[in-house]
Amino acid sequence: MKRLLKTVVLSCAVWLSASAAHGATASADSAGPDVKIQINDKLVAFPEAQPYIDGQGQTLVPVRPVFEAMGYRMDWSMEGDGVEVALQDAKRKTIELKTGTNEVRVDGKKMTVPTGAQFRDGTVYVPLRVVSESFGYMVQWDNDNGIAIVCQDGKYHSPAWYKPVPAPEPAPSAKLLDAAKTMIGVPYVWGGTTPDGFDCSGFVNYVFDGLGVDLPRTSRSMYDTAGRTVTGLQPGDLVFFNIGRVTTHVGIYMGEGQFISATTSRGVRIDSIWSSYWGPKYIGAKRVL
Repeated sequence: MKRLLKTVVLSCAVWLSASAAHGATASADSAGPDVKIQINDKLVAFPEAQPYIDGQGQTLVPVRPVFEAMGYRMDWSMEGDGVEVALQDAKRKTIELKTGTNEVRVDGKKMTVPTGAQFRDGTVYVPLRVVSESFGYMVQWDNDNGIAIVCQDGKYHSPAWYKPVPAPEPAPSAKLLDAAKTMIGVPYVWGGTTPDGFDCSGFVNYVFDGLGVDLPRTSRSMYDTAGRTVTGLQPGDLVFFNIGRVTTHVGIYMGEGQFISATTSRGVRIDSIWSSYWGPKYIGAKRVL
């Protein structure tokens, strides 16, 4: 390229005015998923325009940050309805390209690439495959972390960034117990089924209903028909007690010998299943989760 203007230190004002005059020649389609670019072991910083994947699955990268990270100096000029870019590294290796065409010149040798450089929103983008096809650099794609790794040194590299692992979804029993504990202190009301007041089965029904689990209305019916009988208790199990001669109380097991229930004396509270009061009255457990 002979008619180069100034180097990359040209002001942003000149750069943006060129954008306004000529418009963005790249399509303004959906930017697609986020993608990061890594040169050898280091991620490339993109303070302004970001890389993106277009509708054809092409990874397009802003020319300046990528090639500067690779040790190239960038010059550019407006030529007709496109932007011409020249790149040169410390060894005086040169790359020349023009937006809107499929031609790339490497050390003066013309090459044709499937997709050429594009001018979009004041930024020149180049398909990442141009980097690999024009220079012979190996490009790794880390799909798990969304990173394209340009191996400029010819070696394989691990990702310099790993996508955060999402926190595991809480188990249904954990959600159940969290909801149950928010009801601590709600008073006992005979026949109560709302946070204004609960009886024991009304409380259990209310909490399980929050998970979409439908239970019989009374503690006796729960004991007779709900879930399956278990001996090794797990959090979320229903625990039953006889006060008198029949099943008259139900609660939710919390683990470590504790359960939560609506009691006649102090409303919704946590007790030990093996306390001197509840231990002798315990008759079994059912699992519904």
